[in-house]
Amino acid sequence: MKIVVLEGSPNKNGSSNLLADCFRQGAEEAGHSVEIVDTAHADIHPCTGCIHCGYEGPCVQKDDVEAVRKTILAADMLVFVTPLYYYGMSAQLKTMIDRFCAFNSSLQRKHMKSALLTAAWNSDDWTFEALEAHYKTLVRYLNLEDIGMVLGYGCGTPSMTQHSQYPQQAYSLGNRLK
Repeated sequence: MKIVVLEGSPNKNGSSNLLADCFRQGAEEAGHSVEIVDTAHADIHPCTGCIHCGYEGPCVQKDDVEAVRKTILAADMLVFVTPLYYYGMSAQLKTMIDRFCAFNSSLQRKHMKSALLTAAWNSDDWTFEALEAHYKTLVRYLNLEDIGMVLGYGCGTPSMTQHSQYPQQAYSLGNRLK
């Protein structure tokens, strides 16, 4: 299976990217190919809502999204990776997802698998409620098949994350894919 991991953390060595790397290791060991797209550091402009794309591209903006689009549409699975910022995904990942507008129909027809990997400093039981709701809405709207989520509670620093159960959970999620 071809897997695209969309990293949305501006901190390249942060907790959510640590989880992404663990997932990648597990998935590759299970025989899958994994491509990581660093949406936080790519040249991705916000959607302007011009609808020139007609919801099926191409977008009038000339940035990295066309290459990301091709990568996503060649894949079988999307993995959304984000730190939790004010109870939602990072602006960097959200900016990429907003640009899905230009290829909604293609995404919906693919019936891709998906997963969510995230980390937050907070450890309250409600910490991820808004992000989970947003992710589940994306899954439903894009006709994705949710394979699972790793919600890293209390992962305020990479060291805290490394010494938690969440890296193993991310590895196992990737390793058990069929």
